Amino acid sequence: MNSATLFGYCGAVMVGLGLFGLITNPDVLRKILAFNVLGAGVFLLFGVIARRGAGAGLEGDPVPQALVITGIVVAFSATALAVALLVRLHSQTGETTISADDTTSSGGQGARS
Repeated sequence: MNSATLFGYCGAVMVGLGLFGLITNPDVLRKILAFNVLGAGVFLLFGVIARRGAGAGLEGDPVPQALVITGIVVAFSATALAVALLVRLHSQTGETTISADDTTSSGGQGARS
């Protein structure tokens, strides 16, 4: 087993764990963290796929490397935005979960004049 195969397996495991956490966890912060694990797995898989062409004696393509670096920056900013929205949700409601049967929102009976 070479290093590209090992990194490919690790990326696939990270994608699987991220999907599992995204689906099963009801807490919003855990969903954000699971989404980050999923994204890191995708970045790792993309890097492995880009590296396999360079392993055959060809020069490495810089475009996938640039896409991964850009994706990491975008994922970091999206995570910061999601955590800021979660902090705002906690300061407004006192909870960190979003319930579907919330009747105290602006669309409920309290909005009538």
